[in-house]
Amino acid sequence: MNGFETGVDVRIKSLRKGYVFFILNFLLVLGTLPQLSFAGNDQLVFGQSELAVLSQGQRYKFKVEIAKTEDQRARGLMFRKKIADKNGMLFLFQYNQMVSMWMKNTFIPLDIIFINQKGFIVHIAKSTIPHSLDIISSHEPVISALELNAGVTDNLNIHVGDKIEHPFFTQ
Repeated sequence: MNGFETGVDVRIKSLRKGYVFFILNFLLVLGTLPQLSFAGNDQLVFGQSELAVLSQGQRYKFKVEIAKTEDQRARGLMFRKKIADKNGMLFLFQYNQMVSMWMKNTFIPLDIIFINQKGFIVHIAKSTIPHSLDIISSHEPVISALELNAGVTDNLNIHVGDKIEHPFFTQ
């Protein structure tokens, strides 16, 4: 037909696309597509590092994935079914700012630790609720956030004012 599609052809293609997106979203909700990304990256690769939390004379070490790009920070721990006890994710921001997070597509309850430029904990959101769309605020400008399994801050007696040791905070 001279390279032109009829209105019927366009509606059929539109219906097919809608059906495909419906199926993909359905599978995503079920958690069967943990590596699927609609941001253009099939799988984000996170760097790894170690950090320590200094609390009441104790030094607690954690192995963390580093989320420093916009795509990495947007993904965070979404779609993960679990993380090891001494693991977490460290979100690094380019400048001191108010930070807001949520638990959409996050299956793991987390403690979220907000950290200032000097490496001190300024706020802790404890036992966040998986899949919640509630906004979790840093309450004040921060340069970083650390996500750990829910309950870790209570179990290790980690509090606001404790210090995080990591090369990022010595720059």
